[in-house]
Amino acid sequence: MTRTLLASWRRRFGLALLFVITVAILAAGGLYGWLFADLPPVTAAALRTTRPTTQILDRHGKLLYEVIDPDAGKQIDLSLDRIPAACVQATIATEDGRFFSHIGVDPLAIARAVWQNLTSGDVVSGGSTLTQQLARTLLLPATERYTQSYARKLREAWLAWQLERTYTKDELLALYLNQTYYGNFAFGIEAAAQIFFAKPANQLSRAECALLAGLIQYPTGYNPLADPETAKNRQLTVLRLLREAGFLTATEAEEIAAEPLRYRSRLFAIDAPHFVMMVQDQLVNQLGAERVRDGGLRVVTTLDLGLQRQAEQAVRRRLAQLTCAAPGECKDPAGRDRRVDNAAAVVLDSATGEILALVGSPDYFGQQISGNVNAALSLRQPGSAIKPFTYAAALDPAWSSRAGQPPLTAASILPDLPTTFYVENADGSNAAYRPQNYDRLAHGPVSVRTALANSYNIPAVATLERIGVDTLRDLAAQAGIRTFTGRYGLALTLGGGDVRLLELTAAYGIFDDGRSVAPRAIGEIMGLGDYEITQLGDRSASGPISQSPNRSISQSQQLLSPSTAWLITDILADNVARMPAFGANSVLKLPFPAAVKTGTTTDWRDNWTVGYSTERIVGVWVGNADNAPMLDVSGVDGAGPIWHDIMLLAHPTAPADFTRPAGLVETEICAPSGLLPTPECPRTRWEWFIPGTQPTQPDNQFQRIVLDSATGQPATAATPDTRRVSRVFWLLPPEYHDWMVSQGIARAPSQTVAASAAPSGPLVLTAPASFTNYQLHPGTSPASQQLEVAGFTADSSAWHSLRLMSDSGVLATASGAARMRAQWPLQAGQHRFWLEGEQTPGGPTQRSDVAQITVGSFAPAQVEYTSVN
Repeated sequence: MTRTLLASWRRRFGLALLFVITVAILAAGGLYGWLFADLPPVTAAALRTTRPTTQILDRHGKLLYEVIDPDAGKQIDLSLDRIPAACVQATIATEDGRFFSHIGVDPLAIARAVWQNLTSGDVVSGGSTLTQQLARTLLLPATERYTQSYARKLREAWLAWQLERTYTKDELLALYLNQTYYGNFAFGIEAAAQIFFAKPANQLSRAECALLAGLIQYPTGYNPLADPETAKNRQLTVLRLLREAGFLTATEAEEIAAEPLRYRSRLFAIDAPHFVMMVQDQLVNQLGAERVRDGGLRVVTTLDLGLQRQAEQAVRRRLAQLTCAAPGECKDPAGRDRRVDNAAAVVLDSATGEILALVGSPDYFGQQISGNVNAALSLRQPGSAIKPFTYAAALDPAWSSRAGQPPLTAASILPDLPTTFYVENADGSNAAYRPQNYDRLAHGPVSVRTALANSYNIPAVATLERIGVDTLRDLAAQAGIRTFTGRYGLALTLGGGDVRLLELTAAYGIFDDGRSVAPRAIGEIMGLGDYEITQLGDRSASGPISQSPNRSISQSQQLLSPSTAWLITDILADNVARMPAFGANSVLKLPFPAAVKTGTTTDWRDNWTVGYSTERIVGVWVGNADNAPMLDVSGVDGAGPIWHDIMLLAHPTAPADFTRPAGLVETEICAPSGLLPTPECPRTRWEWFIPGTQPTQPDNQFQRIVLDSATGQPATAATPDTRRVSRVFWLLPPEYHDWMVSQGIARAPSQTVAASAAPSGPLVLTAPASFTNYQLHPGTSPASQQLEVAGFTADSSAWHSLRLMSDSGVLATASGAARMRAQWPLQAGQHRFWLEGEQTPGGPTQRSDVAQITVGSFAPAQVEYTSVN
């Protein structure tokens, strides 16, 4: 009985076990069929399927660049022993530190990624191994590569395990280095070495290997040809990982970090190379590197190849003229010493933002200038080219109201006088800031129109102090300048923050009608599947995949009132207003209506010209690839001629004039005061105003006073008619006293001087300002580095003898004079200056107060911005 029961139980258990095994096999088979059956084999043939080419075309269908399938010919597969060990180590340390110890999937990395994602509340880490990246890139279908699902991760892990079973670690590592994407159409480390450094991979240095390894994670964001500084910081991160992994010592990491990185590219067939490489960055951002690698795309861009070639030629020709490199075209022999080798230019459609031309350097393949670095996307300081945004915020009623100020007008008077501003340091303390104009002169009371048109610095700083630094930064950011992210003082309006030429040029679009303009490079992408188009939507940073030829109102913002925008345009287009600084026939003058602004940084490293018509916006930058200072090259000398030529090329027919918005009021004003004219006003002009901002008060600065010719004092009732003389005097506030005397402007006898503005003695030294620091600049000739020394007699009377003095002796002498000036060549050290003289022959020698200055060697980090026109 017991034996029978035992046999029965064994039979039932066996049947149950068989059933469970059968179900498990069926379930496993079903799971395999559901998850893994459609996956490709991990064979060499599957890893090297031939892909169709991708074509990058201009707006008219002309071929710019054809991306040949890298596996079909252009990619060179290297065995691991032909790849520098430094590149192998940098890749492992950065992408998969446990590569040699896992089986394709790293549980520790997955656990770490899960923990990081849980604690951050977002997906910040994926935990994928190097082998999983290969599986995803080469074996998963395009429709699945970026889906966020456990099924995809399981399929990826299965393929990674299969790869590990089929290939050795060295083979997988070589496959990864030969297939991974480094940016700029470089698939594989050999292509990357040629694209970025114009050398075969086996000649890469340790520094170059560290840089390339850092690109893998985010090739468009770390692109050294668009943002060398960000790429350098990424390289430093890779060096830290190499040190932590034990591949480098701390000393070795420091030595490698100090090695220079010189970018250059091998020759290959391409038109508009900087533009094409920018387009590929946008394609990768929109579609993913693997989809770009799959090929079969036909990308119609916004570029006009004909205009592009003309712009490239204009850049090269004008640079050659500037440096006397062009035979027979050297207008100034000093040009041979100007030390300038690089330039960039951008042409945009002012209505749509479409990029019609983009020149990133005069020679993409030029090794001496790192020509493949796109200077149109590099961070540079804009000098005075940023000033229009300061004045736009000050003139616009809405932006001024946000700053708690009434709006200025084009006729508002600003004091262009030596002024000390106080700004907050990082530690919260106050620091004195004393800007100077480019010509080192003070121009007295100037209108907003005059100040902006002539690019005077002191009024610009005063205007920024009025509206606030945050107001300027907010307006610039909304206009498309995304780089003002640091802590800035009042020098921001003189170019103290970094910008990109492309963004700055597009930002000038707000001065057309007040609406923002976003630069666009891609018109249409053909060759995408329905699924891909559905998945993409509008995630592209450069706009939807198929873009309308007209600017979409929903894609732009109304940042300024149309009236404010037109006023800024009218000032920037006013050739008469800018004549004091630029002359009547400068390169800024065109045969059709155009608004323009120049800019040069104090250290002569960057100069700009940005301007526009009703059809085109053109921006030009000139400088050096290695950021070395130029020699006496300002915006009107360097970038201006290139801008002039490209503006002519971009307008085969003359564009229409700027359309003045309805409602603006034209009013006659007294030019020196900005108030309504009176019979005593010596000069009037007409000015445009936003309704409600025009002056209502008659001028009260120019007043007629009857004098007694015998005493020079105001006449009284007892003064006989024969001694009565009528004169008109300019009655300015006390702070203008020194400026009026220095200009020889007669002061009314009844005009009093406030105690704070009254001279401390009979002689006044007006320049230089005491306790000012100057620097000897290597980018400027010694003959140009001179300082004005000037002074006058406090009562404007002529003295018997006057002498301008320095601690090294007499600078200049004058007899029978009331004021005098001289030039002193800058010399290193501390120096003192004063004015002395005798009022009458044999009289006592009297002195002004002494001004003390310091002249030191050039130190870029200590430069206080004095923007150049």
